[in-house]
Amino acid sequence: MNKPIKTEADYKAALARADEIFDAKSGTSEGDELESLITLIELYEEIAFPIDLPDPVTAIKFRMAQQG
Repeated sequence: MNKPIKTEADYKAALARADEIFDAKSGTSEGDELESLITLIELYEEIAFPIDLPDPVTAIKFRMAQQG
């Protein structure tokens, strides 16, 4: 059964388990476990590795530089 991911060790263990069962069929117990793990992993990543929105002017300048 899945448990909340609270530490880096929990996160690494969840990633390893998800990798083990990555090809699980939907509707099976491993498929359900994979869906739960993915949800927990995504939540942990949102909290542990937040991505701030860029400053609008910086974003425009970056896009302009990309376009030449």
